[in-house]
Amino acid sequence: MQHGNAIRVLHGVVKVVTRAELQNCDVWKRSFHDKCKDHHYYEIVEETLQDGFEHHYLLLEDDSGKAQAIQPVFFVRQNLVEGVPGQVSSIVDRVRKIFSRFLTMRVLMVGCAAGTGDLAACDEKDESWVTNALQASLSTYGRQNKASLIVLKDFPATYRSELETFRASGYARIPSMPMTRLPLRYRNWDEYFRTLSKATRKDLRRKFRKADRAPKIEMEIVSNVTAVVDEIYPLYLAVHERSALKFETLTKDYFRAIAERMPDRVRFFIWRQLGKIVAFSFCLVCGDKIYDECIGLDYNVALGLHLYFYTLRDIISWALEHGLKYYYSNPLNYEPKLHLDCELVPLDLYVMHTNPLLNPIFRRLIKYLGPTRHDPVLQRFPNADQL
Repeated sequence: MQHGNAIRVLHGVVKVVTRAELQNCDVWKRSFHDKCKDHHYYEIVEETLQDGFEHHYLLLEDDSGKAQAIQPVFFVRQNLVEGVPGQVSSIVDRVRKIFSRFLTMRVLMVGCAAGTGDLAACDEKDESWVTNALQASLSTYGRQNKASLIVLKDFPATYRSELETFRASGYARIPSMPMTRLPLRYRNWDEYFRTLSKATRKDLRRKFRKADRAPKIEMEIVSNVTAVVDEIYPLYLAVHERSALKFETLTKDYFRAIAERMPDRVRFFIWRQLGKIVAFSFCLVCGDKIYDECIGLDYNVALGLHLYFYTLRDIISWALEHGLKYYYSNPLNYEPKLHLDCELVPLDLYVMHTNPLLNPIFRRLIKYLGPTRHDPVLQRFPNADQL
């Protein structure tokens, strides 16, 4: 039962609000206070992404009118076979010659348009109520806004017990492309390097020697890239465009804003050769963890000098020097991460069709479209069974 812009749920109500309405809302600032990507990050993403995302926020209040959480959501039109190779993709392409929007749907997504998802309960004791309130309201909200699908996007596997209520209510849980993690239990790069396989050590030595024979590459670390954003942005796009799976495209304004509004967490590693920027990496440092968010490379020199591995060595070395305990890397490019002894960090998608008659069929179909089914490298990781 609804009234106005609110959806009644058991022991509370879910209201749809704009970000402007949240500016003086204390619960918004507390909803992600213990997350690396806090409320500032969600604001930056809404302001700077330009990929057709419609951002909204769900205010969850209990029966007393007390706000318990703010959960960011967004609408986007999504190609469900993005990055799916081979026969499935070719069949879909043929169908789309007749039905242009086949398997392209308007989707209500819960989470972050540029990162992993999190539940927004301010207090751990309220997580169960928040989860149940979301589950009870999302299908109504999705249908009101003509969404065909509801997706909880890229939620870490640590949420599986809390989100079991979604599976019990008709959602399919499928693995998303996982992040990777390297525990940093070493004193320095050399100690870590000695733990790698003989073949990997030999290969890396060869790569590093080739880079060392070229004109010197120098690194600097800054928290603000406003002065050089015009130089680094084409390098980001060069890497981004090579990816088979693209969801969001970051913008120059994104890099400017995150540097200005999250300077305590932001680190930009920049590599120059003969004064020219040839690579950069954007990282977030939170507690004892460093998250390698994205990389940019000048492909005129990057492949010949194996700059990806050069940058990785420098970031890991810096993290070890500063006593960090974990290095996280974003999804894709799994082959080198496997050889560097990284482990998978599973992320989940919870998916449901808003039409209750179609959903039982869709639950079976969507498992065949899951992105991890088509990456053979993933199954070679020691903890692949956790996906």
